[in-house]
Amino acid sequence: MRYGMMLSDASGLDSLIEQARRLAEDGFQTAWMSQIFGMDALTALAVVGREVPGIELGTAVIPTYPRHPMMLAQQALTTQAAIGGRLALGIGLSHQIVIENVFGYSFEKPARHMREYLSILRPLIHEGTVNFQGETLKAMTMMPVSIPGATPMPILLAALAPQMLKLAGTVGDGTVTWMTGPGTVADHIAPTINAAAADAGRPAPRISVGLPICVTNDVAQARETAASTFSIYGQLPSYRAMLDREGAAGPADVAIVGDEDTVAKQLQAVAEAGATDFAAAPFGSAEEIERTRALLKSQLTH
Repeated sequence: MRYGMMLSDASGLDSLIEQARRLAEDGFQTAWMSQIFGMDALTALAVVGREVPGIELGTAVIPTYPRHPMMLAQQALTTQAAIGGRLALGIGLSHQIVIENVFGYSFEKPARHMREYLSILRPLIHEGTVNFQGETLKAMTMMPVSIPGATPMPILLAALAPQMLKLAGTVGDGTVTWMTGPGTVADHIAPTINAAAADAGRPAPRISVGLPICVTNDVAQARETAASTFSIYGQLPSYRAMLDREGAAGPADVAIVGDEDTVAKQLQAVAEAGATDFAAAPFGSAEEIERTRALLKSQLTH
């Protein structure tokens, strides 16, 4: 299992660069950036990647509805060229409350939307041309999309439900999960996406598992912090469904928490569940975050 960490854009581009540089110097294989209401992830990663070599940079994830797939393809290929072929393009539906209330788009039949989106995005990423007419999306290239120095990158879907996991295995290159515990990864995520890829004759997909993590001596306090910090994820339907499947009351119950030995065993359980990548979201005090980084760094050679 490859190890990476989520980047924070709260302190600006210089901080992002330093975070990524430290991860690369410590030997982490990946650094991930979300697309919520802060910086544009692909633009920021293009800047970061020009400054920091030797580490894969991924989006986890870019919502599809606000960007036409042709525009996203151009932006992703431009970023890929800028950082020398180290991009992992994570995309997702976001959530009904965001798409309808913030952007004003319809969230009707989200699986249809993603199928049509990938029918445009993937050909553009791999061949540079597309001619597609769907029920809600259309794209026709008048001339090939050509970005000097760009190469195709893996397309990973934020896939949790069965239809999305099948898309991730048959059309995408894997999945990026969040707030999904190892039991659910083992019993639902991994078998569904792996079977879909195998049936389609595709390579084994990537399964990137993102979870909060804290190395601490005060487990009760850490879980209380997790419950408060990540409470919104227990209310969003897609994550709620995965928490229910795990038998978890809320995000605190799937957070990886404990001393060094306990956390190392929990990380091993994530790997054994079928994860190919772990995207850490450290939380807690400054001391606990440093302990967490040290523990994660110690796992890089395992």
